[in-house]
Amino acid sequence: MRYFDQDQNNSNLFSVPIRPNFRLRIIRFYFRLQQPNCSPTVFEKSISMFHPKALIPFSAVLMLCLITPLQAQTYDYDPDNGEEINELCSGCHGEFGQGGKDGEYPRIASQPLEFIANQLRLFRDRKRKNFAMVEYIDDRQLPESDIYDISRYLSEITLKTQLAPVDENAPDFDAYARLLESKMTMQIPKAEGDIERGEKIYNKECDSCHGKEGWGNHKNAGPMLAGQYTNYLWRQVKQLRTKQRIHDEDSPNDELLNEFSDQDLTDIFAYLSVMDD
Repeated sequence: MRYFDQDQNNSNLFSVPIRPNFRLRIIRFYFRLQQPNCSPTVFEKSISMFHPKALIPFSAVLMLCLITPLQAQTYDYDPDNGEEINELCSGCHGEFGQGGKDGEYPRIASQPLEFIANQLRLFRDRKRKNFAMVEYIDDRQLPESDIYDISRYLSEITLKTQLAPVDENAPDFDAYARLLESKMTMQIPKAEGDIERGEKIYNKECDSCHGKEGWGNHKNAGPMLAGQYTNYLWRQVKQLRTKQRIHDEDSPNDELLNEFSDQDLTDIFAYLSVMDD
């Protein structure tokens, strides 16, 4: 069925197939958004005689109205707030997010912003179990704006992999500055395994999510594995294999880690451990 413009002379040019019920549905929804206290029936009689192309502006506005509420809310970054929150995090993860105690507490500095934020939400929603985090994360203590501030603050921290040589006997040597520099320096001890084989497996199976040489994928929120404590990585493998953690939220039944042998992972971790050399 075709519905034509009132101007029959232009019907061949302007006629567009459209279902009238759908047309009215658009108008009702549009006016409820724009004039919530106004009855949409006031407009239906007049709009029923409109040419279907007159609905294009309405449709465009309608799409904007539908899209806007679904977009992620943005926040103005407050680095001071991020730094203040990090004072609490530093008790376990170090002043600069470098982690500690040989991987008992993981490195969180330089991780992708969205990855950090997603993990904090999982802790907050009790979907990722960690007793050390329970005390500090809930809706009241860590709202979304705080999650954004601390996630961005940590993601922008850059840790060196080695200290530059310096003459400590020089007159202008600054011992305090050297101490701070050392705190922002982190190098993972070389792990046992076949580095060359680990590189081949990593490049084939892992780099699309975790980035080239394991330094993370900021676009897709894939966590960095290079520069991370090997002991911590092994603990996560155990949790992922036993479904205490989910490897991929879009595929919660994914058993990818079970497809790797312990030797495969040993070699991959050996390769990752030398990426910061």
